[in-house]
Amino acid sequence: MASMRENRVKAKLNRGEVSVVLSGHMTPDIVDWLGPLGFDGVWIEGEHGPVDYKDIPDLTRAADIWGMTSVVRVNQNAPGVIYRTLDVGAQGIVVPHVNTKEEAEAVVSAGKFAPIGERGMFGSRQSYGVDNYFEEANDQSLLIVLIEDIVAVNNLDEILEVDNIDVFFVAPSDLAQSMGYIGQLGHPEVTSTIDGALEKIAASGRTPGALASDANVEAYLEKGVKFMMTGWTAWAQAGAEAFKEKVAGATS
Repeated sequence: MASMRENRVKAKLNRGEVSVVLSGHMTPDIVDWLGPLGFDGVWIEGEHGPVDYKDIPDLTRAADIWGMTSVVRVNQNAPGVIYRTLDVGAQGIVVPHVNTKEEAEAVVSAGKFAPIGERGMFGSRQSYGVDNYFEEANDQSLLIVLIEDIVAVNNLDEILEVDNIDVFFVAPSDLAQSMGYIGQLGHPEVTSTIDGALEKIAASGRTPGALASDANVEAYLEKGVKFMMTGWTAWAQAGAEAFKEKVAGATS
């Protein structure tokens, strides 16, 4: 009897280890190119990016080849959106703007089969060849909620009471906007709010997630962040600028 593919991100988090997924422009070929770099997963952008349901099967197949977890950010907290994304191959779901305990419970209801939730009974692409898929699926599926509004920060104590959510990810841009500081991610009130939310999540025994970069990764690790999303395109841009500077310096 075949077993489901291990969810690498979830397995590392369950062991108390730090897990990092890459975000940026994603096609199956790019995911395949990223695979040998050794990161735990890829963040597939279905909220702000062009990814649609027809794209997810091939994107997640490319991730499967390298044992990377396919994490798809969906565009709304709706049952059909969540379980259909899992059905076509995603190993993890990221749900935006989860602002209340009830909204967090709705994520679990849509993302988990009974007896935990009410996900529609269907053998997803990840079920192929797995005879006991429905017994394994709840253990392998990764659920992430975005804390990205000040109302969510104010309701965080209650949101953290919801079981079966793997990561509580504090997203900076929309949070800053909701606080009246559009585009001011470095504003002291914004950074203080983010840090306070991350510390509260960690202190509660749950897993905090954050948008990491070369500039802040050490600070977030010190705050107990265990799940990090980072953009690979920033590294490509930095490398391009450095190369152009060398060319300009040699020819000036």
